[in-house]
Amino acid sequence: MAHLRSRPRRALGVSVGLALTASLAFLPGAASAAPQAPAVTAAGQDGPVLSYVVNTTDRGAVGQVRKAVVRAGGSVVTVHKKIGVIVARSADPDFGRILRGTEGVQSAGATRTAPLTPLATTEVGEPERLAEPAAPLRAAAEARGEEPLESLQWDIAAIRADRAAKVNPGSRKVTVAVIDTGVDDTHPDLAPNFSKKQSANCVGGVADTGKGAWRPYTPQDYHGTHVAGEIAAARNGVGVAGVAPGVKVASIKVAEPDSSLFYAEAVVCAFVFAADHGVQVTNNSYYVDPWMFNCGDHPDQKAIRDAVARAAEYAESKGTLNVSSAGNSNFDLASDSIVDAGSPNDSTPVERTVAPTACPNVPALLPGSVTVAATGVHSLKSYYSNYGRNQIDVAAPGGDSRQVPELPAKDGRILSTMPGGDYAYLQGTSMAAPHVAGVAALIRSVRPDASPQEVRWLLRAQAHNPGCPDEPYDPDGDGEVDAECTGTQHVNSFYGFGIVDALDAVRG
Repeated sequence: MAHLRSRPRRALGVSVGLALTASLAFLPGAASAAPQAPAVTAAGQDGPVLSYVVNTTDRGAVGQVRKAVVRAGGSVVTVHKKIGVIVARSADPDFGRILRGTEGVQSAGATRTAPLTPLATTEVGEPERLAEPAAPLRAAAEARGEEPLESLQWDIAAIRADRAAKVNPGSRKVTVAVIDTGVDDTHPDLAPNFSKKQSANCVGGVADTGKGAWRPYTPQDYHGTHVAGEIAAARNGVGVAGVAPGVKVASIKVAEPDSSLFYAEAVVCAFVFAADHGVQVTNNSYYVDPWMFNCGDHPDQKAIRDAVARAAEYAESKGTLNVSSAGNSNFDLASDSIVDAGSPNDSTPVERTVAPTACPNVPALLPGSVTVAATGVHSLKSYYSNYGRNQIDVAAPGGDSRQVPELPAKDGRILSTMPGGDYAYLQGTSMAAPHVAGVAALIRSVRPDASPQEVRWLLRAQAHNPGCPDEPYDPDGDGEVDAECTGTQHVNSFYGFGIVDALDAVRG
């Protein structure tokens, strides 16, 4: 990336991509936000239109609160009656305050600090396909019983996913939904396992299932495609292998065009859509914008936290396990004093000190979510990965450019699919979470009746913990300790219960 932002969905680096021809192709870092379109403003109002989430005290209050939204001059975008959440829009700066004083409202607040902008069309064309892998590369891989680029995937062997695939590659009855920037379902490694019926575009707060709506807006919105490949790239003699190459993968797009920000109304829509469409696992390699942490004493942040928590809990009640990345700031999430200098990230950030246990990162620190830290090739916490005692459930390979593997891999980051049929290395807790989502899908494949709570317990029980490092944690070698690991050999702040294991998952 041109600049490192502490966002779980943003990988910390993009290097040279590997085209299907095995030739080198440069893939640029994430583009900076494009200039915003003119704000959408309602006539006769005092300001730009903002989006709001309004959380009712119970489902029975939804009808009266909906009427109150209209009386207050707002427009209703959608109503999630099952969870008591209304998405609305208003240009009145007092709209949130008015609703918070309304009977039947538990919390209400703006989901953003920047004005709404017109959304791009949701019908996205098919990306350009690249050539097939070069014959010598394919032949060598076939001789080893591997995918053509699998020898570069140190992470697959690290969690024994290569061995697991020979026992059980995963069930076609299990789907992992990638809640992200969209997925290029035409990619030859993803097309065999893609589920269009369980895919949608939730940007704006309403699920659009039109043709291609779930695809990235542009090739620069590559994040979701990379994540999808880590989970379920098919073992089909093309490119790379996923952790669970036999399961299905779906795309629920929640990233705004141009800015690629993930707002609450889209994420709420995504969890509800996944739950109502039979998804077993969701992967969440992001935090809900614009706040890295959401504090209860801030009305907007409280409303965002309440709305997303309700949607995530609803998904869990329908049998969906939610897996989330821990974040890329090397923060101790158990600390009572973290400096957040990047929020709100859709306007002008203001530095503040927060305690993550009181002001959770959403959705990673919500109850029920499987929170994932990242490791490198040496099974050591990645230098950027957040950590924290009793905050991390498990760890998984997310890549670390400072931990360099032996040949032939050479690169310590994670190789996976990219839009247009390409491949590239990325690193981040964004890459760790899909490894766990893939293992969770394998568990559901062999235990189809397991509840989300049981799958979470099995992920922990089957994990292997390297324990706290014997030496002070100084990954950059500057002589200063960059993080302190606390806890025991079995449960600690760096790895939670340990690094997940795909082979143990399929052995039951």
